[in-house]
Amino acid sequence: QVQLVESGGGLVQPGGSLRLSCVASGSISSIGNMAWYRQAPGKQRELVASITSGGNTNYADSMKGRFTISRDNAKSTVYLQMNSLKPEDTAVFYCNARVIISRSSVYDDYWGPGTQVTVSS
Repeated sequence: QVQLVESGGGLVQPGGSLRLSCVASGSISSIGNMAWYRQAPGKQRELVASITSGGNTNYADSMKGRFTISRDNAKSTVYLQMNSLKPEDTAVFYCNARVIISRSSVYDDYWGPGTQVTVSS
């Protein structure tokens, strides 16, 4: 009933920038918190940044100052602007959203399929 689709990943050199986008669609009544996670090979999935429906943001320490999360509620879209990228940022980045679907009154968690970000020279 809800689909999240990420885009914007790719190959970038150290120090470069990328902007990821994630669009939510389906039988959506309301979208609460949205977030970006990442998972590097052999590592656990970790929170990168989150943003509330009101625009309050939270970042992992290693991303703070380099990454910026934002959202456009009219477009049901969340963005992640990534600057000063490092090789250790290489991972699959996943979009997450708390969504109330039509005919429901509670939030459920939804995930996108992920987009690959590779930082390499």
